[in-house]
Amino acid sequence: MVKRLGVVDYAPALEAMRVFTAAREAATADEIWLLQHPPVFTLGQAGKAEHLLQNPAGIPLVHIDRGGQITYHGPGQLVAYLLIDLPRRALKVRELVLLMEQAIIDTLADYGIAAERKNGAPGVYVAGDKIAALGLRVRKGCSYHGLALNVNADLTPFGWINPCGYPGLRTVRMHDFGVADDVAAVGERLLGHLQRLLPPMRAVEAAPSGS
Repeated sequence: MVKRLGVVDYAPALEAMRVFTAAREAATADEIWLLQHPPVFTLGQAGKAEHLLQNPAGIPLVHIDRGGQITYHGPGQLVAYLLIDLPRRALKVRELVLLMEQAIIDTLADYGIAAERKNGAPGVYVAGDKIAALGLRVRKGCSYHGLALNVNADLTPFGWINPCGYPGLRTVRMHDFGVADDVAAVGERLLGHLQRLLPPMRAVEAAPSGS
């Protein structure tokens, strides 16, 4: 199931992901949520507060339960949350990360942008500059959180942090490469690649009936 949610405040979106994941049963369908957030910095479980260098705009900082360090979300950035039952798709966490990266790389290739992975630094890069970030949390085999791809976002707040904990890491957006499509249009392309790359779900066996 796909949900196109528009612009959603970060804290309610996070709570909704947690509630959905906690309530999942064996037959619960996977979901992909496409959305944008108002300006917010998020800091992962092992994140270090010193990676927030300055905050002249007073952007909220939210401590969250994904991996990774600090990142920024804001309008013009495509966020895709993947609520996936990994065992039912015969996926391991690392395989899902690689799949998400590949979907972003393939989306960018549709627009003539050559992107790549970087060893030891999850995300997607163009000529060494970061264009997309990833972060996941897995509970009882089910993932939440996901990816963020810079489409036409204001990149200024990235200059106020060490993005993903890397001092001096430059952040770029699709708009810098002449892409005119908006977040919704890019989201549909990304969605198509995610759906193509995700392995099919295994059938859920029915519980035996009582005798």
